[in-house]
Amino acid sequence: MDTRMRNMPKKGGKHAEMGKEIQTQCKRAKVEAESSASIMSFESPDSLFGSLISPIKQEVFFREYWEQKPLLVQRNDPTLAAYYQSLFQLSDLKELCSQGLYYGRDINICRCVNGRKKVLNKEGKANYMQLKKDFDQKKATIQFHQPQRFKEELWAIQEKLECYFGSLVGSNVYITPQGSQGLPPHYDDVEVFILQLEGEKHWRLYKPTVHLAREYNVESKDIIGNPTHEFILKPGDLLYFPRGTIHQADTPLGIAYSTHVTISTYQNNSWGDFLLDAIPGLVFDTAKEDVALRRSIPRQLLMQVDIADSTKKMSSLLRRLADRLENTSELRSSDMKKDFIMNRLPPCLGCDSDVLTPGGKLPKIDSKIRLQFRDHAVITVEPDQENSDEIRREMVYVYHSLRNRRETHMMGTEDDSTSEERTTQTHGLRFPLSYLDALKQIWSSSTVYVKELNLTSDAEKVNLALSLWTECLIEVV
Repeated sequence: MDTRMRNMPKKGGKHAEMGKEIQTQCKRAKVEAESSASIMSFESPDSLFGSLISPIKQEVFFREYWEQKPLLVQRNDPTLAAYYQSLFQLSDLKELCSQGLYYGRDINICRCVNGRKKVLNKEGKANYMQLKKDFDQKKATIQFHQPQRFKEELWAIQEKLECYFGSLVGSNVYITPQGSQGLPPHYDDVEVFILQLEGEKHWRLYKPTVHLAREYNVESKDIIGNPTHEFILKPGDLLYFPRGTIHQADTPLGIAYSTHVTISTYQNNSWGDFLLDAIPGLVFDTAKEDVALRRSIPRQLLMQVDIADSTKKMSSLLRRLADRLENTSELRSSDMKKDFIMNRLPPCLGCDSDVLTPGGKLPKIDSKIRLQFRDHAVITVEPDQENSDEIRREMVYVYHSLRNRRETHMMGTEDDSTSEERTTQTHGLRFPLSYLDALKQIWSSSTVYVKELNLTSDAEKVNLALSLWTECLIEVV
């Protein structure tokens, strides 16, 4: 089976002819997709991603496509097309506008004019009749930010994808009228999965000028050259491309409008980002034991323009850190882990309950307990945040996302008080360092008896179990 992108003619004529050529070229892939593509599977993060890229196998995807090249999966599956349409459609906007949407925050109105993005936003609340007027008369694209805040099925998909990738997953919906284009050729700093929901969209992809780019950028026509891939997306189709892939898309004439959702992930989630996050903790820990890292820097080093004389010494110290790293079983992440847990989606439980509350039996010393929501909680070791003394002890923190607010997902911080409130919730579980082994026990076991936890006293064992139960992180079985 071959569902890889096909190189299209550089000047391909009418979209209708292009559609016929794609139909012929992708016939084999489509036949397989008809028989194997199915509605999303929400049994686990792994099954969800598998159903998203079906019929492509996950190992094939990560070996041949992830961060390397685009993948187009064209399907001819009316059931899947209908399901994709249910995720978001133009007709949803009227109801959503009545809930209080704002220009800029929730919605952008834009159009690509002479290779530039022209924003046509009004002020304040978005009015559905005005949106429709701009859509019909100005041929403007409606860009809807983070629809998972309102659409439960997208919440369910993105929550599972955040578990699967261990990275934040955002989304935007783009609704573009016929004969129009919303955005100029550009590349993004995220891995992109595009699901075609309604109508058809004509896509052109170009060779990256910056491989695995770390920032968004608009590229001019004289730089991008000819497209490497050109095709039409139809309802039920999926497109993936890596960050840095230059792309542009328009709705062909004769198609009333196109609706697609762009699901994006892996922003600032590279090895470079992880090193920036983990190296400070490694230096701090190593300096406790290695006197070389505690020796003074040369006099006036900070005042020098050229520090070439010191780079040899720094290289030597970095090698010592590398040696230490090879013999370290744990690496302290200071901010990335915390940022992910604090800002990700809460579990989608398929009910209207906003806040999880503890249920079932209270854990006692003879109880058997089991970890819940494993994908939504992490353990970290860091300096005591409640002790302002000069000597700060290390404590164990359990961060979780069970009380995160879906309504603010990927929307930034509204105000300082909200930020402080959410930080307090996230720091709700704080234990002495002596609790670390017992916590690892719970995290690594399918079930464990409270009395068998690696703690000195029964009181400590019950205290740990009760604390986790209160936060809905364990259940008694």
